Amino acid sequence: MNSPVPAPAPAPVPIRLLVVDDHPVVRDGLIGMFAADPAFEVVGEAADGAEAVRLAGGLVPDVVLMDLRMPGTDGVTAITELARAGSSARVLVLTTYDSDAYVLPAIEAGATGYLLKDAPRAELLRAVRAAANREAVLAPSVAARLMDRVRTPGPALLSPRELEVLTWVAAGATNREVAARLLISEATVKTHLLNAYGKLGVGDRAAAVAEAFNRGLLTPRRPPQQS
Repeated sequence: MNSPVPAPAPAPVPIRLLVVDDHPVVRDGLIGMFAADPAFEVVGEAADGAEAVRLAGGLVPDVVLMDLRMPGTDGVTAITELARAGSSARVLVLTTYDSDAYVLPAIEAGATGYLLKDAPRAELLRAVRAAANREAVLAPSVAARLMDRVRTPGPALLSPRELEVLTWVAAGATNREVAARLLISEATVKTHLLNAYGKLGVGDRAAAVAEAFNRGLLTPRRPPQQS
């Protein structure tokens, strides 16, 4: 009597991936890399954070591969909005920047992992699998930076420039006025404010000013300093 032939094991469900980057060439390269592997399914792509948040709500990806510096809505803001919306997607940051000004706000906003764009293909594939399994993933340089911050006392919460920008905002200045006074671009002012939001755990300028006063970073007696 012949033994029954066992039924084939069901194929594993591919990891649903949303690729977010403002450079079409980068998006195309990432999409091609993951599309070639049956363990992944690229369900969508976005050129900025606002589009990523909108698409994630309908596509329900397992992992969002997120760039940070993008025109319009940046990556940290998008990560914050995804968390606020209750998205189940895990966000894996993929960027060229590994400084504290980018790493800490992204992780505090809710990113599962943080990789650099020079990561080898195999490492990137493993990282997305790990993120889908709710495991933290950090580039070696990022992990070392975070360990250094844990082991040694860190600098002041806000950088001197972030504090300077926030001081002018507290005085009622608009982004354009701050840019003119400090001789920097409005985009740079916005970047400093977003970094301050991430460090203070707030989502807008009014809350940032209030939290800075609460923490003693700003005082009513401290006048803005002209650069």
